Amino acid sequence: MRSVIAVPSLDHAYPDTVTQTAGASRFPVFPGSGRTRLGGGSGSYDGRVSTAGPLGEYLRARRELIGPGDVGLPAHGRRRVPGLRREEAALLAGISADYYLRLEQGRDRHPSTQVVEALARALMLDADAAAHLHGLARPVPARRAARPAERVPVGIRQLVGSWAETPAFVHGRHLDVLFANPVATALAPIFTPGVNLLRAVFLDPSVSALYPALTAVAANAVAGLRAQVGPEVDDPRLVELVEELTAGSERFRRLWARHDVTARAGGGVRVFQHPELGELALRYEKLTISGTTQSLVVYHAEPGSPSARSLARLARR
Repeated sequence: MRSVIAVPSLDHAYPDTVTQTAGASRFPVFPGSGRTRLGGGSGSYDGRVSTAGPLGEYLRARRELIGPGDVGLPAHGRRRVPGLRREEAALLAGISADYYLRLEQGRDRHPSTQVVEALARALMLDADAAAHLHGLARPVPARRAARPAERVPVGIRQLVGSWAETPAFVHGRHLDVLFANPVATALAPIFTPGVNLLRAVFLDPSVSALYPALTAVAANAVAGLRAQVGPEVDDPRLVELVEELTAGSERFRRLWARHDVTARAGGGVRVFQHPELGELALRYEKLTISGTTQSLVVYHAEPGSPSARSLARLARR
């Protein structure tokens, strides 16, 4: 089975016992989502299986995002690679350099919880990224040959359909839109059922007119996909999707190589540029649907705001 973790290094983003590194806890935390620093670089994905495995790839990517100055280490001499050296990451985590190398090369894929927590501190991972690291370190259960079709629960469909002035949609494991209410599709055509949000964001040039902050939207989408699939990087649909996107989008290649993750649930503010109504600033809430790998995304405006009035106009169309 092919894997989709072997993206060449762009601008990236672990002994069996741990010793506490003095001062390690005082360092600032780097978020696991697209909020971390972006840099240059180039590369391509050729579909090869990585011998490092998901854990090793993730460790390498996050290590290469951190400079020695970020963790209070001196930067002696010229560095041939970006970020921390492996020995420096091992030192910060309180483990041997040899054991860290085994982890990053995939020769040891299931470190103890204590080691994983030390690595999360050393690599300055936030809560989302640390949780992802713990997931990668656990053995992956045997996966069924084929996943059943994703079906939105009837109750969720009825609830979302009843929100006349509240845009909402449901997406699945691979960010396919599964269900949306009319005001959501009126707000943004990419919320139409059947659309894959990643393909739309990275391969459809018209989407740049919809999102003034497309860079943040793109980073969030990739980090969300990483969180959705976790260690199951040999998922055939994921392999197919990543191959298509890496072939068609340099931006996707750069973001995928960072191994950023963001929680399945959360919220924030998203600005839309509607062709008829102009700018709408909407809060969004992303909720997980119990018992599924699906997420419900709901947009709402500040009561009495121009954006609220625009949503009301959309609902009457």
